[in-house]
Amino acid sequence: MRIVQLIDSLETGGAERMAVNYANALAKKYTFSGLIATRKEGLLLGQIDEKVSYLFLKKKKSIDLKALFKLRKYLKKNKIDIIHAHSSSFFSAVLVKLTLPGVKIIWHDHYGISQDLTLRKNISLKLGSFFFKGIISVNTALQNWAASYLFCSNIIYLPNFIEQSVHSNEKLALFGSEGKRIICVANLRPQKNHELLLKAASLIRDKFPDWSFHLFGKDFKDSYTERLNEMVVELKLQDTVFFYGAVKNVGSALQQCDIAVLPSFSEGLPLAVLEYGLYKLPVVATNVGEISKVITSEKEGKIIESNNSSQFIEAIQILIEQEELRKEMGLNLNKKTLLDYSEETILKKYVFWLQSSPNFVLRKPIKK
Repeated sequence: MRIVQLIDSLETGGAERMAVNYANALAKKYTFSGLIATRKEGLLLGQIDEKVSYLFLKKKKSIDLKALFKLRKYLKKNKIDIIHAHSSSFFSAVLVKLTLPGVKIIWHDHYGISQDLTLRKNISLKLGSFFFKGIISVNTALQNWAASYLFCSNIIYLPNFIEQSVHSNEKLALFGSEGKRIICVANLRPQKNHELLLKAASLIRDKFPDWSFHLFGKDFKDSYTERLNEMVVELKLQDTVFFYGAVKNVGSALQQCDIAVLPSFSEGLPLAVLEYGLYKLPVVATNVGEISKVITSEKEGKIIESNNSSQFIEAIQILIEQEELRKEMGLNLNKKTLLDYSEETILKKYVFWLQSSPNFVLRKPIKK
């Protein structure tokens, strides 16, 4: 089985991290696993396992012939069976398939705004799906959407998974008091609803002045970021809320924090919640996407309604006041994460799907 992951960038988004996770996981089990970035590299470059065959295409436009032939040459040289294309990279996969009809395409849908998919229209994706041999959806809503909209019937729901290995031993220096830190891992995009977090931080600060909020995620330097910075000043949160941007070793930050939050308007299946579980953190998150399938009871975390400020503040306050509850929740979520969302669990389902589907006629796999 010779599979290459295809992704447009290696910045710290969910789709990008899953492309790296799949490449690394397959490299542990098979003699070949590849990863190709089409347009941009980024922080995740340093998290690619040394056993993974890596290529950067430096694609500069939608149809870049130089990049296309570079991709074709790589696929032929490495005798690739399957291109596992994540998100928008399907376009490059379809173009190269026109020159290499024998290669199979899997498309992995990581779409994060899955609250109302009736508005999701993508003609190029719909046409491209004629060439897909399989589709992976990260939640059941996306699976149903693909079945109704795209021209491919071989669709599987596979949740995201996390790698348990730590890629960096470098310790991040965090602000705030030890034992009194709240973390949020989410790129600075409107659907992540950091505004709710800042409003909550203002009220929490008044009652628990020693507690602080630590926000990790890419800053796109846009109007949304400007608004967040304005709110920090307006609410006088300069000594309570700290922005760190995207970092290589967010695990170091998670190890130093005591409560984790995710106040999103919309999600698919956020890797952040799985990471919170991996590091045994109690979680307050909104009831969007597949979050309620990860946190299924009050013993595993606190689920609130989207954009409900009073519920959000109350849930955080309860966790601040009850240290034993924090520990219990963190341990329960950790057990759930390792059981249902581990690399081993999801990869087993992935490989079984490939080997059992008539759409994939593969060379005999050689296990390491």
